[in-house]
Amino acid sequence: MENSSYQNPLTGRYASREMSFNWSPQKKHATWRRLWLALAQSEKDLGLNISDEQIRQMAAHLDDIDFDAVEAKEKELRHDVMSHIHVFGTQCPAAMPIIHLGATSCFVTDNTELIQLRDGMKIIRAKLLQLLKIMAEFAAEHKAVPMLGFTHYQPAQLTTLGKRFTLYMQDLLFDFEHLQPEIERLPFRSVKGTTGTQASFMSLFNNDSEKVKKLEKAVAEKMGFEKIIAVSGQTYTRKIDFNILSVLSGIAQSAYKMAGDIRLLANLREIEEPFGKSQIGSSAMAYKRNPMRSERVCSLARYVMSLPANAAGTHAAQWFERTLDDSANRRIVLPEAFLATDVILSLLININTGLQVWPNVIARRVAAELPFMATENIMMAAVKAGGDRQELHEAIREHSMEAARRIKEDGGDNDLLDRLKADGHFAQIADKIDDLVNPAEFIGRAPEQVTEFLENHIDPVLEKYAAELNSGTEEISV
Repeated sequence: MENSSYQNPLTGRYASREMSFNWSPQKKHATWRRLWLALAQSEKDLGLNISDEQIRQMAAHLDDIDFDAVEAKEKELRHDVMSHIHVFGTQCPAAMPIIHLGATSCFVTDNTELIQLRDGMKIIRAKLLQLLKIMAEFAAEHKAVPMLGFTHYQPAQLTTLGKRFTLYMQDLLFDFEHLQPEIERLPFRSVKGTTGTQASFMSLFNNDSEKVKKLEKAVAEKMGFEKIIAVSGQTYTRKIDFNILSVLSGIAQSAYKMAGDIRLLANLREIEEPFGKSQIGSSAMAYKRNPMRSERVCSLARYVMSLPANAAGTHAAQWFERTLDDSANRRIVLPEAFLATDVILSLLININTGLQVWPNVIARRVAAELPFMATENIMMAAVKAGGDRQELHEAIREHSMEAARRIKEDGGDNDLLDRLKADGHFAQIADKIDDLVNPAEFIGRAPEQVTEFLENHIDPVLEKYAAELNSGTEEISV
């Protein structure tokens, strides 16, 4: 690795090979060559004087790009597209006269970016599906495990571990339901010409509008697109970038919510993320098990969440048919949005695959708080046994206050149940009080909700996209 210049940590440390390749110079410029080939083939099919040999030579050099030669040529020409045209032309000299025929630079730059956006979203989709699958298994396994619920980060009624994870899954499912339409409706720019009027292609085809429309469709189909943007300036509208980055932002928001909760649960020692046998949590405090992966999720998510505002500004600032103040910005923002989201999902897959649950800690916290929550059930049982509701309420209030004082001032255990058993007001039900404080009686329909959510909302999606699911998980650099 080159250590004397800045390296992007997303590619050098975190992101998957698949997503890194999607935004690599090799993928980008090999796609340029495929676009030039598709254009030439389609122009030939529609009657332009392009030979089989020219097509053959272009097809033979789609991936063997001499980047050093391109760099040298760009120093001379100060134009990246023309530099690649010249280097490509030296490899297929017969085709040099017809490479890029009728096109403007945005024919290769914008169409390639749309391909990278499409392919990047498909990588994200596959990882979202994998994450939902793993989480569904976890939620089903723990659907009836009572645990303390929190509102305002204060103890509230019980929920279950599985039910809590369905909340995260529902957010991610909403994200998936926004992502999929973006993939389906993503249009291709295809051949639009310098200002979007297709004037150069009309000239090539002697003002035959039908042939120009056929050319546009043929190139799009060769590059795997059914839809073509209806109108454009020189570029496709940057509104598309904003829409896609908004979806990635939504995924980041959902990820932050889940990872943030896992960090809080790690503090409570109820759930912890995977921890390697030789992993070091702190350079000073050897005993620590910091939730580093969840913290990284939150760190990257915060960055991704900030990017739609950038894309909005870029779209708004495009004057008339185009200005070039979008180019340098988008070279950074688009790849990094996808690379960071890719890392976030890889981390969440890794975390959820190896989550460590500590049932005894969960049960102990439930036992410490449940007596307070169960007081209404205890009072109702005592009323049914002949007690006075108002007297019982006052007795419970006094014992609850004293039990809470003991916990806070003395650091003692919650002895509310013992106090109630010893109080004559509850003598008729004293031997039943423990049964009235069974955690399973305080989780409502949580287990059924988990089952219904998985069966009605998650399973159909996983079944529909079963071909995209993979069984492997990625090694995460911690």
